Amino acid sequence: MNLKQRAKQLKIDVPAIFIALHKKETPILAKVLALITIIYALSPIDLIPDFIPVLGFLDDIILLPLFISSTIKLIPDDIFTQCQHEAQSLTRKDLKRWYFALPILLIWLFTFYALFQLFHSLFNQ
Repeated sequence: MNLKQRAKQLKIDVPAIFIALHKKETPILAKVLALITIIYALSPIDLIPDFIPVLGFLDDIILLPLFISSTIKLIPDDIFTQCQHEAQSLTRKDLKRWYFALPILLIWLFTFYALFQLFHSLFNQ
């Protein structure tokens, strides 16, 4: 599997792990590791900071896939396959609803505009 295919697979595996976290049939150890994996995947804080040359990207290349693959191994195959199908259908549906991000974008634009006006008025007195 090349890097591009692996990246596409990760886009399905991470949501599938999140879905498996909420299933009753998922073993407790798998749920604990799934929670750690999801938190680590979404966290802006890395175990090895990205500004450290070469080593900084090792956690993205090695640690996150290691967490994901370990979690997948703990989830029973039939449950994880079902979770992957659910994740794929969610992804397809959500791509069609990109316009739901518009209010958030407008809030950010308004915030930047307000901050710009504030700094502009403070420094031009």
